[in-house]
Amino acid sequence: MDHFLYRDGALFAEDVSVAEIAAAVGTPFYVYSTATLLRHFQLFDDALAGTDHLVCYAMKAASNQAILRTLAQAGAGMDVVSEGEYRRARAAGVPGEKIVFSGVGKTAREIRAALTDGIRQFNVESEPEMDVINAVALDLGVVAPITIRVNPDVDAKTHAKIATGKSENKFGIPISRASEVYARAAALPGLEVIGIDVHIGSQLTELEPFRLAYEKVAELTEQLRSEGHNIRRLDLGGGLGIPYTRSNDAPPLPVEYGQLIKDSLGHLGCEIEIEPGRLIAGNAGLLISDVIYVKSGEGRDFLIVDAAMNDLIRPAMYEAHHDIVAVKEPAPGTEMQPYDIVGPVCESGDTFAKQRNMPRLKSGDLIAFRSAGAYGAVMSSEYNTRPLIPEVLVNGDQFAVIRPRPTFDEIINRDTIPEWL
Repeated sequence: MDHFLYRDGALFAEDVSVAEIAAAVGTPFYVYSTATLLRHFQLFDDALAGTDHLVCYAMKAASNQAILRTLAQAGAGMDVVSEGEYRRARAAGVPGEKIVFSGVGKTAREIRAALTDGIRQFNVESEPEMDVINAVALDLGVVAPITIRVNPDVDAKTHAKIATGKSENKFGIPISRASEVYARAAALPGLEVIGIDVHIGSQLTELEPFRLAYEKVAELTEQLRSEGHNIRRLDLGGGLGIPYTRSNDAPPLPVEYGQLIKDSLGHLGCEIEIEPGRLIAGNAGLLISDVIYVKSGEGRDFLIVDAAMNDLIRPAMYEAHHDIVAVKEPAPGTEMQPYDIVGPVCESGDTFAKQRNMPRLKSGDLIAFRSAGAYGAVMSSEYNTRPLIPEVLVNGDQFAVIRPRPTFDEIINRDTIPEWL
């Protein structure tokens, strides 16, 4: 469910007309719904009710500080994968003790920054990383809390580019070596081993891969405890998918996911952390674009819009589907026709949809890309010297620009020309 609905023939974001926002800020732009963000966070929090838990929002999905503060005020922790994300979370008011630091390539500088300003734990991905965290912690005179990410060799049955739990993926240590690696970690004086971390992929649409992974984590927990480790926290990652289409083939609900966690791991008495990102932010955002031209081609018509692959790269990168709708609601019985919906970048990959049925549109009409709140703005670029587009947050009948569109002068003046030129 989201809070983007038609009213009196016009698409609204909560209680604000999308066309009104477009008139104020120009197109293209991203718009997010506060009510949807909070509802989706609450679904996860409620799903784990009765357990000691923390829902850490995976902020790589959408990292604007206004979104982070909205979720933090509701009780969310944060999952970060870089110093930049860590600093964003702290700037948004998230305390260090509610920030989990993940990622395979943490540098000594990033580790030092987090240990200096406060961190809940590092999710360690390799033995060399473990050595660096130990060295930095000893240099600072502190002890670093860690979990170790195990790779359970479970097929997440998702897109190959977002699967992370198979043996050939770059993430974590093989679960078969866990006993050896945990023993080594326990011997390092700058580390405190507090738990286990696992994450098998993103956009999962079945619970079975989670169940297989969590059964292995349960067995490992009992084994490590028998070897003297105080395993008291299980970080289960994220990955639950969202419905990118309006079909009935919807992914499992957070309450079903939560029950699976309780059934698989509840007997261990561990604190549970989960790191949802896409399901919290994905359907909480739209990309709004304007039709520049309607072009008739050889056997097909094109909608050339002012958004491009630099603004929303998911279709080009993942062949991802986004439902696309007219901002002006079509009247009942309106005849639909197929369009290829494309952007202005000079690459054939700048295509959002092929032969997508839409009402007959014309230059100046607005369209909305649904489910664009996750991995939209955060993956955008200034390719073709196209400015990053504004982000807008709606709260009831209010809206605010939470990232403005830069001017061309601001973009161009970031370049520095050497004096010999």
